[in-house]
Amino acid sequence: MPEVTIHIGGRGFEVSCQDGEEPFLHAAAKLLDDEAQVLTDQIGRMPESRMLLMAGLMLADKAAATDDRIRALEAQLAEAQAELDNLRNAPPPEPERVEVAVVPPSVTDTLAELAARAEALAEMVGEKSGQ
Repeated sequence: MPEVTIHIGGRGFEVSCQDGEEPFLHAAAKLLDDEAQVLTDQIGRMPESRMLLMAGLMLADKAAATDDRIRALEAQLAEAQAELDNLRNAPPPEPERVEVAVVPPSVTDTLAELAARAEALAEMVGEKSGQ
């Protein structure tokens, strides 16, 4: 079992860990050391046990807040997943009925009559201009 020296609050501690866990131990020690540094900056030197207790409590508070946030996000995710499942399982919407205006036959007849008159007038103008 490897012996590792970790530094927290400017003090060194010899601890044992399982093979391969050294990087995790150093990462955890850094988190604790960061909190201890905050305490040292704010309060100054204090007994080792008190510093470790306060730093541990500060980390525990952060972990509790993170757990609360994770639970809230998991609840939001579950709601979104349920809504998505409902939408996927819902029957497709009914197609919309779209009505297109139809030109009444009287308008078509009137347009045909106007076209015939215009052609007749054009023919008359053509004959008169050719004389």
